[in-house]
Amino acid sequence: MKFVFTILTLLFASELLAQRDDVVYEMRAQRSVEPAFRILAHPKIIDTVKAAQVKAYPLLFFQVPTKISLDTIEAASVETTEKLKQLYPFYAKVGVGSTIMPMGELYYHSTRSRAYQYGANVKHLSSFGDIKDRNKVVYAPAQYDRTSATVFGKINERNYNLSGDFNYQNNGFHYYGIQNDSISKDSIAQRFQLYNGSAEYVANRGDSARLNVKIRTDYSNFQSRKPSDVLADWRAVENHFNMKSRLWYNNRNERFYGDIGIRYNGYKYGILDSVMSVGDTGISNQNTIIDFKPGVWTQMLDNRLKIEIGVGITADLHTEKNVVYLYPHAEFKYSMFHDIFIPYLGIRGGLKQNTFQSLSAQNPFIRTNQTLLNEHNPFDIYGGFKGTLSKRMSFNIGASFAHIENKALFVTDTFGLYRNQFHVIYDTLNLTTIEGSLSYQMNEKLKIDGIARFYSYEMYHQARAWNLPQLQCLVRGSYNLYDKFLINLDGTLETGRNALVYATGDGVKEENGQYFVNLGTIVDLNLGVEYRYSPRVSAFLQLNNVAAQRYNRWYNYPVQPFQVMGGITARF
Repeated sequence: MKFVFTILTLLFASELLAQRDDVVYEMRAQRSVEPAFRILAHPKIIDTVKAAQVKAYPLLFFQVPTKISLDTIEAASVETTEKLKQLYPFYAKVGVGSTIMPMGELYYHSTRSRAYQYGANVKHLSSFGDIKDRNKVVYAPAQYDRTSATVFGKINERNYNLSGDFNYQNNGFHYYGIQNDSISKDSIAQRFQLYNGSAEYVANRGDSARLNVKIRTDYSNFQSRKPSDVLADWRAVENHFNMKSRLWYNNRNERFYGDIGIRYNGYKYGILDSVMSVGDTGISNQNTIIDFKPGVWTQMLDNRLKIEIGVGITADLHTEKNVVYLYPHAEFKYSMFHDIFIPYLGIRGGLKQNTFQSLSAQNPFIRTNQTLLNEHNPFDIYGGFKGTLSKRMSFNIGASFAHIENKALFVTDTFGLYRNQFHVIYDTLNLTTIEGSLSYQMNEKLKIDGIARFYSYEMYHQARAWNLPQLQCLVRGSYNLYDKFLINLDGTLETGRNALVYATGDGVKEENGQYFVNLGTIVDLNLGVEYRYSPRVSAFLQLNNVAAQRYNRWYNYPVQPFQVMGGITARF
């Protein structure tokens, strides 16, 4: 078989390798070639054998049944002999003093409550005594009475606080600055009445990354005594409205804020463009002030450096003239040695709205027909340092320099018809103040505060800053002895006060064509002692003007030399 297969192979091979003659054919034809196109499909392997799908089975697990049992735990108890002090809603204080001075006070307040607080109080103090000078000369009738009543309430919620109050004051007195006790009391009598209401809303939306809002509004009506029913219009009537709002936003170490406020004061005396008597003409004054104060407060250097920078824009709107003021506001504080020593430096300014109510609060013996001008303070540069000497003692030493326009000064016409009443004059001055204070506190047992101020006045037109002190010292202290005896002490020392007069005489000095007298030194020391018989009942003794000084608080207005008042207090 192998031999036969070999023979056949050779025969076929010889036939394949043989060369034949070439044959050429010529012909004509038309053939079309199809256009080329792109195959869009991706190449893939086509397998005729399909793999079987592998099924996935979930992981099976076994959970062992468990049982939880809780043991009861008894509430913790604290044993102590101290208890919360019981609060009594009522507090009364009744007393009487020398020169026939009855006094009474009654307070009502809600007891412990997280969300609501409310209360009311009534106060009265009067005097029926006479006042004499150092030579025992009796002045005109000097009786007075002071009565006030207040109601208030407050709501404390998580997101907001809402509070409001209403106050009524009735103060009667006499212009006793004349050395003549035969004058009729009605001819020198005066009475001021005040109706005041306020409301405040604070939105507590959060401390950081939240916009918070605080709005406060006040309205007051202030009136003087009518001369008579026929001359009912010839008295002072003042309506005052004040709205303050603050928006602030805390972001890390910064606080951005903006203050917006509106102050309106409408003062009217008598009938405009009319005259009741010599020097007694009708006055009408309408004034609106709009305030806008944006600023930022920040702290840095590990909270040691605190900076506050802002600006105040104030529009003073009057019937005759409108003025816009720009006030700087900046303060820098740096804490050294863990708040032991804190130097500070700042500049500020503002516009103070003088009202008949604010002027009478400083000097009640003013006339009811007054010209009201706003006090303009373009700048007040201040600086100093404060800190702590120990854990019980702190101090403050500082100085300031301010420029003030339309500063209100009280003077009296020593020759005119109203020589026992003060009127207001205005002047521009530069004021330099040097101040130092020291405080000491030992828990709630002993507290002592002392303040000393030195004033230097550079007047533009007046010879002196009338009735303003050059040196002022204040001291306050309280001492608690075994919670049985409470001792309070406060004192005032003032020197360098001068009053303008219009004639020469004993003790009268002249400067720049003006006459003035020195009002002497004020030394007023008051001491109070309270004995607590029980937590609900106590007795008190108050000694006023212990040094028995007949000093003149205002020109020709001496005070009572020495007063003693005693009484009891009760809680129920």
